[in-house]
Amino acid sequence: MYLLTSPWWLRMLYPSLVWRMPGREKVIYLTFDDGPHGKATPFVLDLLAQYGAKAVFFCIGKNVAARPDIYARIQSDGHSVGNHTYHHLNGWRTDDNVYLEDIRKTAALVTTPLFRPPYGRIRRSQLRKIASSELSLKTVMWSVLSGDFDTRITGEACLQNVLRNTRAGSVIVFHDSEKAWERLSYALPRMLAHFSAQGYTFRAINP
Repeated sequence: MYLLTSPWWLRMLYPSLVWRMPGREKVIYLTFDDGPHGKATPFVLDLLAQYGAKAVFFCIGKNVAARPDIYARIQSDGHSVGNHTYHHLNGWRTDDNVYLEDIRKTAALVTTPLFRPPYGRIRRSQLRKIASSELSLKTVMWSVLSGDFDTRITGEACLQNVLRNTRAGSVIVFHDSEKAWERLSYALPRMLAHFSAQGYTFRAINP
């Protein structure tokens, strides 16, 4: 079970987190989790370049260590990066000290003020420490979940998840990962074409 959109009550419980971007301008904020990946990330980067689109890539530390060339390309292409822990840890199931150390390990490779918890699962105690003066990270959640990680759905269903729920200011999650590849490669180009035709642009979230 997962929610395709962030409900109002969840946003009210965690008002300090970034759920969507303010304003009525026709701008969409794309984010990609779990990379860099050898196939998916270059595909995404090539596609974004075609549309002059910018995004935030929330990178797993171990994947940055394994593919520094692709990580370097993300930055050279003008995109923003975010910390997504080193081992893709679930905050609900992880001791705070272990969780924070995993984030620090990624911070040694990924210089950024942005953080996104894997699975969106994080404790209040972890949030407080992440926002502390030592790490001083801004936690970015989302307003639209594409569901591309869900192997039970088709690429078309993934696309419709995004088309039906996206508005000006939406923060959308895709995944540049092996698991998401089949749905990502179908939905992302069609989503970009659809909203570009409607006059939308695609920007990265400013730190």
